[in-house]
Order: sequence, then C-alpha cells, then structure tokens
Amino acid sequence: MDTEHSIKGFEWDPGNQSKNYEKHGVSWLECEQVFFNKPIYILPDIKHSSLEDHFYILGQTNRERLLLISFTLRNDKIRVVSARDMNKKERSYYNEKAKENS
Repeated sequence: MDTEHSIKGFEWDPGNQSKNYEKHGVSWLECEQVFFNKPIYILPDIKHSSLEDHFYILGQTNRERLLLISFTLRNDKIRVVSARDMNKKERSYYNEKAKENS
C-alpha cells in the first residue's frame, strides 16, 4: 500500500473521532500525525476485512506517543476506525522493526 502517493487526506466519522478520544485519549490530530512520522509499519487486518480491506498502522505522534490505529481506505482517503496506545507486544514489535530498518 503506497500511502505517500495515492492518499489525498482523511475522512472522519464524528462518532469515531469522539470515541477514540473518550475511550483512549487519542485525538484526531494525533491519528493523522502517525501517518506522516517515520518509522511506520502497516499490516493487513484480515480479521476485520470481510466487507472492505482494513489495516493496522503502528507509528508515533509528534510527541513520540506510540499508537496502533485501525483504518480503511475509502476512495483516496484514510478513514480511521479506532486508535489506542500500543500494548507491550506491539511496542516490542515496533521497536524491533525500527532497529532492523535503521
């Protein structure tokens, strides 16, 4: 998936915006930052891809907060489904991949 060249922005569902903040303290701005800060790792979310392709992105905000974001692509826009802090296993994976790629 080539996010840098084919994506033209974000499509926000107001319910998801408030849900992510209320449930996990993650703002829509932090979600968007993750897509532009390196390194990022995008993985398919096969479990939730029955109607449309879903993905996970592991990345960090401008303040280096490590987030896991579930999203889908609609036309040329990213639609965030959910966002939360990475758990211990996800942080370990993210840090290990970052070391391998540096």
